[in-house]
Amino acid sequence: PQVVAVSGNTDCYQPVEQKLCLTRRCLEVFLAFRNPLTITTKDSLVQRDLDLLKELASLNLVHVSISVTTLNPDLARRLEPRTSSPLKRLATIEALARDGISVGVNVAPVIPGLTLSEMPAILREAAQRGVHSAGYQVLRLPYAVKDLMVDWLKREVPLQASKVIRQIRDLGDGYLSCSEFGQRLKGSGPIADAIHRLFDMSCAQYHLNERRRELSVDHFRRNVRCQLSMF
Repeated sequence: PQVVAVSGNTDCYQPVEQKLCLTRRCLEVFLAFRNPLTITTKDSLVQRDLDLLKELASLNLVHVSISVTTLNPDLARRLEPRTSSPLKRLATIEALARDGISVGVNVAPVIPGLTLSEMPAILREAAQRGVHSAGYQVLRLPYAVKDLMVDWLKREVPLQASKVIRQIRDLGDGYLSCSEFGQRLKGSGPIADAIHRLFDMSCAQYHLNERRRELSVDHFRRNVRCQLSMF
């Protein structure tokens, strides 16, 4: 058995999840087999599944990471219109921590020239609500995302757009997206180094990442009858 990372490519708590409950049914399978998992989400809908998450947490089988891009409600509404507000995300962190669920904060995406300066405040607010671990990812603009984001920057923050685009290129060795392992999520160069130092200093100040918690694989079940036999 291995830890399964849920939401590796997209958020598992999309708005349609409220109707389809696909993620909830997956959690039921993880619980039945006692398989550990990590969840990364920007949506407070994860609180709907607190009953399952608490059962998983009682066996040290789950860690939830809440992504926070900005604390500015107006910017969040324009940048991520279909996700929960910053206050709802912080409230979700608090609710998960209160129920004994391992929860961390992911400062992501870090947008240089636009949201980078908020990193210390995001980490502080999350720490005050019960997180003990944190991470971050810088903004990448691969494929079609590039045109969408560049258009958004020019439309929504025209005075900052050129600076943001230039700094994203600096993170990606001149490109708007870097796919190299080890650099894809953090970037490279002087700006990437400055972001990393700011993150480390802020984590030290708020006592984050002081200990590493490993999820358990000791409870894994190999034989679970998920459906009745036809005969």
